[in-house]
Amino acid sequence: MPELPDIGAYLAALQSRIVGRSLKRVLLKNPFLLRTAEPPVQACEGHEVIALRRIGKRIALGFDNDIWMVLHLMIAGRLHWYPTERSSRIRAALLYLEFSNGTLTLTEAGTKRRASLHVVSDASALQDFDRGGLEVLEADFATFRAKLSERNHTLKRALTDPTILSGIGNAYSDEILHRARLSPMTQTKSLEDVEWHRLFEATQSTLIEWIDRLTHENQGAFPEKVTAFRDDMAVHGRFGKPCPVCGTTIQRIRYADNETNYCPRCQTSGKLLADRALSRLLKSDWPKSVEEWESGRKG
Repeated sequence: MPELPDIGAYLAALQSRIVGRSLKRVLLKNPFLLRTAEPPVQACEGHEVIALRRIGKRIALGFDNDIWMVLHLMIAGRLHWYPTERSSRIRAALLYLEFSNGTLTLTEAGTKRRASLHVVSDASALQDFDRGGLEVLEADFATFRAKLSERNHTLKRALTDPTILSGIGNAYSDEILHRARLSPMTQTKSLEDVEWHRLFEATQSTLIEWIDRLTHENQGAFPEKVTAFRDDMAVHGRFGKPCPVCGTTIQRIRYADNETNYCPRCQTSGKLLADRALSRLLKSDWPKSVEEWESGRKG
């Protein structure tokens, strides 16, 4: 799922392409994408885009008649931009927004249709999409700590809960926790002062670094390689590969459609966290430490 740095890359690319441009036509190919009935999506046609906003992991397009389109890409949704001269080579999409200088499309991989489009009639309605999470890049340390301390959660859940922090998901939470040298299963109530400072600094520096990386990577081009799995990430999506800091094999915890990736030596003092499926299967044979796992036998 595109997260804060990825959404920021999309917004930067859209700013130079559609802000100040009039939307000529909306073509909705899949009616299940649209989750609202009033106002109709055609209410945006003939009107100029005057504002863009990020609301958590959503992208909002504001028009000069105070109609807003709110796009949520979910896991597999992606945006694509086709300049006018490439309009004959547009791949099949769920949504087409045609401007005088090009076409913006929304595609979704797979068969599960989770991406959504809402059309609302004024800016005040955007509050309904705000889950209340803190904008961490605008927050100071005290505000950050207070927000994460309101409820006792594991650090993984606290970082990815949209009612606590805005725009952070599975991928960047893994990267943040690795940089902070903290276990994803640590409870917020158990953090020491020094660990709180490491978490805050890692959260801000990781997001800023990836925003800068994606900006440099795209260099004015429209982002077409938006993915949660990048070769230069430290731990996310790198199960079985060496940690770039200590060389220890990256481990994972799998649950539902997600997984948490971590380095046992950097983050859990060598302890292997129980993978729900494998530890249930192996029972007493489940290794308790990275040394046991690497040696292939119980210590």
